Amino acid sequence: MMKYLQYSKLYFQWKQWYKKTNSQQCVKGIPFGRRGNKLDLYHSPRLDQSDTELIPVVMFVYGGAWGSGERSMYCLLAVQMAKELNASVVCPDYSTYPKGNVLNMVQDISDSLMWVRENGHLFHLDKDNIVLVGHSAGAHLCALTALFLLESVESLFIESFKQKEMTNSIKGIIGLSGVYDIMEHYEHEKTRGVEYISAMHKAMDGIENFESYSPTARIRKLNKEQLERVPPLGLIHGTDDIIVPLESSVRLRELLTSLSVTATLYLLPKINHSEVVIDLMAPGRRFYHTVFGCIKREYQKFIRPS
Repeated sequence: MMKYLQYSKLYFQWKQWYKKTNSQQCVKGIPFGRRGNKLDLYHSPRLDQSDTELIPVVMFVYGGAWGSGERSMYCLLAVQMAKELNASVVCPDYSTYPKGNVLNMVQDISDSLMWVRENGHLFHLDKDNIVLVGHSAGAHLCALTALFLLESVESLFIESFKQKEMTNSIKGIIGLSGVYDIMEHYEHEKTRGVEYISAMHKAMDGIENFESYSPTARIRKLNKEQLERVPPLGLIHGTDDIIVPLESSVRLRELLTSLSVTATLYLLPKINHSEVVIDLMAPGRRFYHTVFGCIKREYQKFIRPS
């Protein structure tokens, strides 16, 4: 009960914060992409220090089992992330099921990256210095989007040269408690008895697409040249996570390491699936400094000094 009361407090805090103007910290509701989705842009503290310096970009992709979530829920997290990383943070909405399927979601994340490349100069954003951060299904979408762009997948309907530019701009990916093997996760859902209420199976358009939408499966099919262009990954997972078992991140890291792709794994004791993201919303929360410490360490590896 105390835990839910704590979450209720955060709920009212983000609701109250998002209702305010906050124009010095955030530009809300910027339309982007082919489906008219919107994103929020949270300014880096560095914006006040210089009118000419280009600022690195963190794109945060929220989770929600491919069927729920909205950008406003993560306003407190984005504010703290902008402060902790001294970066500008972009938080886009995407077409969760049933509004869209996983391909649509990947298209939406790609469109938000395109928005940064085409409009970032208006906000002093460094379009060539982007780090993707995602939680749960959002971590899956970050990895999958990067792989689709790297492979110049035609179903993104983006010119191949632009896909290459976007791939080169992604300097790293940080996954918080992510799903990386869809069939493996489907089997886990069955052990929990939630496979029929979960949106995952439906969002993937059926079991026949599980492999195509699994980052692990796509990575195994990359050639040597493509493997060399895979962005480095930082994987963060709590040991008390029963929603997405830590083996998901462990096995991805083992696969990447076996293929000489840079990957770092942080297994954080006593942290569950929600705490790894919710505790980033306020400095006073129990695991705030633990999780942000890992994120900052990876971010500093990815982003070149300005």
